[in-house]
Amino acid sequence: MDPRGGFSRAAADPRMAVETTGGGGPATANSAAPFAHIALFYRSASQYAQEVGQFVRAGLATGEAIMIAVPRPRALLLREELGVYAAGVAFADITTVGRNPGRILSAMHAFVQAHSDQAVRYIGEPGWRSRTAAEWHEVARHEVLVNVAFAGQPVRALCPYDAVALAPEALLQAERSHPALLEAGRLRANGSFSGLGFAEHDAPLPDAPEGTVVLMYRDDPRSARNFARDRAKAEGLREPRITDLVIAVGELAANTLRHTDGTGSVRVWGTDTEVICEVRDGGCIGDVLAGRRGPAPEAGRGHGLWVVQQVCDLVEMRTNVAGTTFRLHMALGI
Repeated sequence: MDPRGGFSRAAADPRMAVETTGGGGPATANSAAPFAHIALFYRSASQYAQEVGQFVRAGLATGEAIMIAVPRPRALLLREELGVYAAGVAFADITTVGRNPGRILSAMHAFVQAHSDQAVRYIGEPGWRSRTAAEWHEVARHEVLVNVAFAGQPVRALCPYDAVALAPEALLQAERSHPALLEAGRLRANGSFSGLGFAEHDAPLPDAPEGTVVLMYRDDPRSARNFARDRAKAEGLREPRITDLVIAVGELAANTLRHTDGTGSVRVWGTDTEVICEVRDGGCIGDVLAGRRGPAPEAGRGHGLWVVQQVCDLVEMRTNVAGTTFRLHMALGI
């Protein structure tokens, strides 16, 4: 894997997200700021509609571009709340766009790039009750990375969380990753914000099931692709999902050959609900945003990790000086 990349903690520090008014009171949701990452913990549909609706209308009043990526029932609620103002908003179903949490930053980045002459307000609800534990882990990673990806840019990202339906662990993760909170239309600094650390999100993945067959590959990614195809089919995955998985494995195997000593391994196993493919090699990925943003149109290469995120239902990555492990999840029955 490509060891190049990285980021500056100082450059990415989002603690300037919340200003105070001249009188020393809390900032309103309409205050100007270069970057803000805000959590909203709502307890009712009416609170949700009121708080998010006010946030959106404030942005429209100042000519900001607005994107709302929430589950469809919430989008319908917000369309009703906004009325005619909904026509000025770009809507996306987060359960599709963000099924894999690793895709959300790419969608955000594309919207920001498309409105480079405007400030942007993004409302995104990355977590819902049916998310798995592995998915919640990647949601938490995504929320930390938002602070890195848009630091210093005119972006205000509001992330609603259902304080009634979601597990306490999910709410705690969200609280720790947002420098600001929105409460009754006012912004305040979040004393529970834990900064930009990633160690808590990099615990080793559980071992593959005992007896899982492993293929070692070297010099040619075709053996890895063919192995993944055969094993995924045997575990019940069907087309076109098999081809999606093979594409992802091929990209990772190509990275192994390009950026490491050329040795990697592939394992595939199934559960009642999904097929999981693990790809390992000896490289280390230094860029925390690798694969999370779409490649520049003029880029001739470097698309591989982005492609992996786009075609899989969930991507887990662990990387350090000892090597890199990817777990690719593909749901059955889709």
